[in-house]
Amino acid sequence: MSSYIVSLDQGTTSSRAVLFNEQAQIVDITQREFTQHFLKPGWVEHDPLEIWECQLGVLTELLAKNNLKGVDIAAIGITNQRETTVLWDKNTGKPIYNAIVWQDKRTIETCEKLIDNDWEPIVREKTGLLVDAYFSGTKVKWILDNVEGARTLAQSGDLLFGTIDTWLIWNLTQGKVHATDCSNASRTMFFNINSAQWDGDLLKVLDIPSTILPMVKDSNAHFGDYQIDGINIPIRAVLGDQQAALYGQLSWQKGEAKNTYGTGCFMLLNTGEERVISDSGLLTTIAWRTNNTITYALEGSVFIAGSAVQWLRDGLQIIECAEQTEELANAADNEDHVVVVPAFSGLGTPYWDMSARGAVFGLSLGSGKAELARGTLQAIALQTYDVLTAMQNDSGIKLQALKVDGGAIANNYLAQFQADILEVAIERPKNLESTATGVAYMAGLGVGFWTEAFIQQQYDIDYRFNSNMAAEQREKYLARWKKAIKRTRGWLD
Repeated sequence: MSSYIVSLDQGTTSSRAVLFNEQAQIVDITQREFTQHFLKPGWVEHDPLEIWECQLGVLTELLAKNNLKGVDIAAIGITNQRETTVLWDKNTGKPIYNAIVWQDKRTIETCEKLIDNDWEPIVREKTGLLVDAYFSGTKVKWILDNVEGARTLAQSGDLLFGTIDTWLIWNLTQGKVHATDCSNASRTMFFNINSAQWDGDLLKVLDIPSTILPMVKDSNAHFGDYQIDGINIPIRAVLGDQQAALYGQLSWQKGEAKNTYGTGCFMLLNTGEERVISDSGLLTTIAWRTNNTITYALEGSVFIAGSAVQWLRDGLQIIECAEQTEELANAADNEDHVVVVPAFSGLGTPYWDMSARGAVFGLSLGSGKAELARGTLQAIALQTYDVLTAMQNDSGIKLQALKVDGGAIANNYLAQFQADILEVAIERPKNLESTATGVAYMAGLGVGFWTEAFIQQQYDIDYRFNSNMAAEQREKYLARWKKAIKRTRGWLD
């Protein structure tokens, strides 16, 4: 009898493998960071081969550390950074270009042309998305238009496209399966979320041949097998990272929401089988499709959250590790109001301003690394305020508590400031690994490893942060934030 489920959690800055036992407890995690390539301002790339080697490496390490063989693993689930785009030669298995990351902004001009030609309402209606460089569509077009031989390969039927889940599935199954799930497909900007099919009109305007596209499956489908010691281990769940976190937070019912604090910050509200149209810059997306039934969600997207802390560490080199920001924030001068707007990749919900760029306001001669660290943490919470305000306006649902997860929210200063600025209780579970947990739950259910009743008993709150900030102080924070956002927008010509 197999005793474990493995989640492969392929993120924007690192690849991880997470081992779950029969009690749905995390036994072990292996993780490795990989290289971020910034070739030009606004360009962000990953090496797909490095991603595959890194992901395979952490899986191999996880099994070896725990003395596990193929017979011990009941199923694998895959969760991944979304929108990041890979095109590869199906005969050689080699990418024809680096993966263009979801944060990349090189296709702004293409997006502006689509908007000028009145495609945004059509994209909105068909995909639930806005026209933005964030999504896969214009990234695929860029590779086809700019990489020598790409279109020739596509025309001959020898080129394959995938988001990172598809790239991993193809490699894990040794090229036998070219597939994705509905949650990832819904992030491409050419998948019709009403019919749950690739959309011919959008493919045509983007000049993307349908021959390169993967098969779209239910999120809990069988995506082929990975062999360990000659044993076939079924890949039994695939979910985009934010949808996986929603599932892992057990937000299975309409009206339940979560916010994930990772590289970016993403809030999702389950809207059930109803597709809700947003008037406030939220995205309508597929949370998951199971047993041929779609569950929809409203999503608010903050492009830069944890990666702003990484910028403090790697870019400015004013901290050695992310954990230092909590101590620095608590030590900062309460009269020195530094406001950081981390719009390094533009602004997401509700502004959707591709031309915005990062800025720091309110600096004085007394401002130092403590004030910068505090301003960065506050910016994560203030961006979330903008998203939640839009979500409550569109849905008509007033949240009493917000479920949170992700590495950044382990920071107590951030969690308390978030509760204060939202006037909503923040529920932080003991298990912050909601992304890996969500896809593990789905994979385990798929092979009968767990029951739904058992999983629903697993949610356990570690700490509840209640709002205790005075209204006058909150309004001052919000006023400074709104002023800073206004001055940041439209920076690029």
